Formats: sequence, structure tokens, C-alpha cells
Amino acid sequence: MSYLPLLQAATSNVSTTGSFSSLIVTVVLMIGIFYFFLIRPQNKKQKEMEKMLAALKKGDKVVTIGGIHGVVSSTKEKTVILKVDDNVKLEFNRSAIASVDKPEAEKKADAKAEAKDEKKEDKKENK
Repeated sequence: MSYLPLLQAATSNVSTTGSFSSLIVTVVLMIGIFYFFLIRPQNKKQKEMEKMLAALKKGDKVVTIGGIHGVVSSTKEKTVILKVDDNVKLEFNRSAIASVDKPEAEKKADAKAEAKDEKKEDKKENK
């Protein structure tokens, strides 16, 4: 028994406008998913990194992307000089700084500020 006539009969009733509109909806959903899960978080992370690099100052403890730990000895427009050991200073591009280690006092202050912000947001949501 041949199923070809049944297949042809089933596909002849399909309208092209319905499939085209569902294709557009699917593409828009895919773009939205990519934006909210990939593009937006990456842009947010990049802005935080730029803000961190702009706020570098003498005395900050930093870690480079190569894993070198040091203290900022001086800063220039595009570079940072790190004191790695007693008589060892290395010059790095600002973009080579991976993270800034905060002192414990600043970490506690930041944690308290974040807790206050969360409480305020919770109160706004409850209203």
C-alpha cells in the first residue's frame, strides 16, 4: 500500500501564511532569549570591569589575568605599575588586571549595604 497520496493530501491543506507567522514568532523569541541570557549579562559584566579598572588607586591589592598578585604602586592612563616583591615592580596594561582584592572592612561594609538594598526592595514588593 502506498502512503504517498495520503501524504500529498495532508500537505496540500497547509497554508503558508500560518507557517510564516510562526517562523517570525520563533525567530523573535530566539533573539529575546539570546539577549536576556547572553548579551545583557556580558554587557553588565563589561561595565563592572571598566568601572573597577577606572577606580584603581595606589595601595590596592590586585590579581592579574596571569595570576600575579601585587600592590598598585602607581597608575598611568593606560598602565599600572605593580609592586610584586620588595624590589620588584612590573608594569601591566590596565586590561591585564583581573580583580581587586578588597580589605575585610570594605567587604563587610559592602555586604551590609547590599543587605539594606535587598530589604528595601522586599518592602517595595510587599506594598
